[in-house]
Amino acid sequence: MRAAAVTSAGDLMRWVELPGVEPARVYVHGLGATSPAYFAEAAVHPLLAGRRSLLIDLLGHGISDRPTDFDYTLESHADTLAAALESAGVAGAEFVAHSMGGSVAIVLAARHPKLVSRLVLIDANLDPLQPRAGLGGSSGIAHYSEEEFLSGGWAEVRDRVGPHWWSTMRLAGREGLYRSAAHLVRGTRPTMRELLVALSVPRTFLLPAADDSLTGIESLEAAGVTVTRVPDCGHNIMLDNPEGFARAAAAGLT
Repeated sequence: MRAAAVTSAGDLMRWVELPGVEPARVYVHGLGATSPAYFAEAAVHPLLAGRRSLLIDLLGHGISDRPTDFDYTLESHADTLAAALESAGVAGAEFVAHSMGGSVAIVLAARHPKLVSRLVLIDANLDPLQPRAGLGGSSGIAHYSEEEFLSGGWAEVRDRVGPHWWSTMRLAGREGLYRSAAHLVRGTRPTMRELLVALSVPRTFLLPAADDSLTGIESLEAAGVTVTRVPDCGHNIMLDNPEGFARAAAAGLT
């Protein structure tokens, strides 16, 4: 495990690092998740192994610190991730990023282009969302006020998401979980989709084959984004179909 101070207060971002050849490959988790748990199997798959790999946890999540005075915007997540990677001597890295982590990786590529050489986005959030009551993900969390979430809404979310997601979501700081969700729903300006389209690095977007919720696929492909459907999986592609994910990710990293 490695760590780097990424805020003026000295808050630490931590990651599990696997040795290998450069350029480095950075794995970034989604909301309420942790990269070592979600990506360990993928990072050592024969199609993906051999690179220096950083399975990194964003602030407020997993093994990283959980500051309560951090705003947890996508921009701040990207900037602190950049600080950690610069501390680790990473440049021109390949990113494999899931869900909210994909949104952070897009913002990182736009704000810190020297750090990113390629993006493989796994069912990432590209557009703002509407808060919706009764859900367990970002839209459901953002439906609460922060005070409501901290005073008991988090327990309702726990019961909705089930034991698998909660096993990592419970590691997140509650302020960090709420603010990350609220800012993910709010999105960025320009939007994550607009930032992605404007990037010049190779970009691959993986989505479940049965999911028809991604809009604007034609415009993404027209901008040079490779959109790949992976069978036999849901949102957590790398966990639901490890072999299919490894093949699709390896193609996107070639």
